[in-house]
Amino acid sequence: MALKTVISYFKSLKFRIFLLLIVFGIAPGFSLRAGILSAYESRAVETRTVDITSQAKLLATQIVANNYLENTSSQNITTQLEQLSTIYDGRVMLIDQAFHIVKDTYALDEQKTILSEEVMQAYQGETVQKYDSDNRYIEMTLPINDESGKNVIGVMLVSVSTDSIVATLQILKQYALMLQFLAGVAVVIVAFAVSGALVKPFKRLTKSITDVQDGYEADFISVHSYSETDTISNACDEMLRRLQTLDESRQEFVSNVSHELKTPLTSMKVLADSLIGQEDTPVELYREFMSDIGAEIDRENKIINDLLSLVKMDKAAGNINIESVNINELLERIMKRLKPIAQRQNVELVMESFRPVVAEVDEMKLTLALSNLIENGIKYNNAEGWVHVTLNADHQNFFVTVEDNGIGIPKEAQTRIFERFYRVDKSHSREIGGTGLGLAIARNAIIMHRGAIKVHSLEGEGTTFTVRIPLTYIAG
Repeated sequence: MALKTVISYFKSLKFRIFLLLIVFGIAPGFSLRAGILSAYESRAVETRTVDITSQAKLLATQIVANNYLENTSSQNITTQLEQLSTIYDGRVMLIDQAFHIVKDTYALDEQKTILSEEVMQAYQGETVQKYDSDNRYIEMTLPINDESGKNVIGVMLVSVSTDSIVATLQILKQYALMLQFLAGVAVVIVAFAVSGALVKPFKRLTKSITDVQDGYEADFISVHSYSETDTISNACDEMLRRLQTLDESRQEFVSNVSHELKTPLTSMKVLADSLIGQEDTPVELYREFMSDIGAEIDRENKIINDLLSLVKMDKAAGNINIESVNINELLERIMKRLKPIAQRQNVELVMESFRPVVAEVDEMKLTLALSNLIENGIKYNNAEGWVHVTLNADHQNFFVTVEDNGIGIPKEAQTRIFERFYRVDKSHSREIGGTGLGLAIARNAIIMHRGAIKVHSLEGEGTTFTVRIPLTYIAG
């Protein structure tokens, strides 16, 4: 359990924010420390070099004035050379024109010959400076000019130790490391606090969602600390509204199913009890009641069949049987089957096709959908009314329009007509035998074909349903 908690923390947003703050808080400290120490070292070496160069040039003037390169007996010059060597913990050598070392403050290489690139450059009038950080010394070669300043008569080679600079650098490194450690601890504490604060709105969001899952009666999830949590809250609110709508729809559906199935049974029970309660029931009354019971059985059977059709369509679309179908012929067969119903209702049934259409559809499901739309146009119509069915297509879809001049649908009801068991006029629907499932079945069948259905209606003037279905079935 503890291991899972640790793993969960390492995967959490809080840890990632914490790690990000640590990286951006501590990493610059390393670069800053290295930059400051490097800058100090460069500055210290530069300062020492300038100081030594300045003193060496002053000493070179005196060397020329006292002709020290020819005669090293001047105690004053010798003392100054040794002081320069002692103060800067270094070594000073004087080299004449023959490249002989005429004076060495270490007294090791006097009268020896020295040839080096730096000495040669100095004899050409250049001052050469070199810093060796690995061996910790600064080396300079300076030309010694005659009194006219035009001719180089010798070279002064100065080599000084940088141990004092390195020692100071080490102390600074220790202080910098200590400060960096303290800063790192502070950054960790601040990063932990900030990451916790940043993630807190997400925790509140999670708690709100958990409360909803546990049945907590909260209308909305309201966490608007950041734009991200605001977006998530709005999305969750929308999801909750849809779930509530779905739950209400489910409850209403169950209630409607129960009511619709119970109504015919109640009627049959009343009729059967009436027959049982009467003695010597006349044959005519018996036949009338049995005929009514048969009608109620047919109504019950129609409701059950429609429910079964809906259940089948609610299942995965993998059960859809797609084949290439001539839509013109399919509509003609539907119109032929419904024509007797239209004639009984005294409704004119007309079909118009603009071009031959062949599409990949489930013939049985599409027939059911279109039959429901056309039959509704007939049933909910006026005497001497008409139903026009048109077929057209473009390069991607085919379109079926079912238009009538019937009783129409009130505007406020048009958004609900595809709901199961919803009826605009319940008394009229029961009178003509409707179950309230026809449009729901039609819509489901069309959606299974990746199509769409739209309705336009004016109460008292008529209704138009427009169906769009792809010519080629697109598997989901």
